[in-house]
Amino acid sequence: MDLDATDWKILRELQRHGKLTNVGLASRVGLSPPPCLRRVRSLERAGVIAGYRALLDATALGFEVTLFAFVGLKSQAEAELRAFTGRVAQWPMVREAYAISGEADFLLKLVARDLPSLQTFIIRDLTAAPNVENVKTSLMLRMAKYEPGVPIP
Repeated sequence: MDLDATDWKILRELQRHGKLTNVGLASRVGLSPPPCLRRVRSLERAGVIAGYRALLDATALGFEVTLFAFVGLKSQAEAELRAFTGRVAQWPMVREAYAISGEADFLLKLVARDLPSLQTFIIRDLTAAPNVENVKTSLMLRMAKYEPGVPIP
C-alpha cells in the first residue's frame, strides 16, 4: 500500500492516541470526518493498522516484576521451534516472545505479580519444558523508555 502524507499523519496520531474519535482524528490531520474514516478503514483492511488496545500500567495492577529470559534450545529443527512457540503461547506470564539470533534462540518478556511466582514459573515450566537447554534471565530494574509501535516522524 502506498501511503501519502495524510495516511502517515493518521497513523502517527492513532499510534499516539488510539482512543481518538474519528472527529478528533480528522481535526488533527486536517480532514473532514467522512474521508478520514474512509482512510482509516482502508488502512485497517490493508493490515497497516493491525488492531487497537489499551496500554495498561502493570504496577498499578499489581504486576511488580518484569524479567527477560534468553532461552536456548537443544534443537532448532522446525518441528521443535513450532512446539516451543506453541508452548509459549499457552503461558500467560509470557507477554512477548521473539525468535532471535545469537547466543539464545528466543527472548521472552515475562510479567509477574512478584518474584516468587516468577521463580516458580521459570523452574516448574520454562526450564523444564521439552527441548529447553538453558535459560538466562535479566530482571528489569526500571523502564527507561516505552514507546511501542514504529518511529513515525
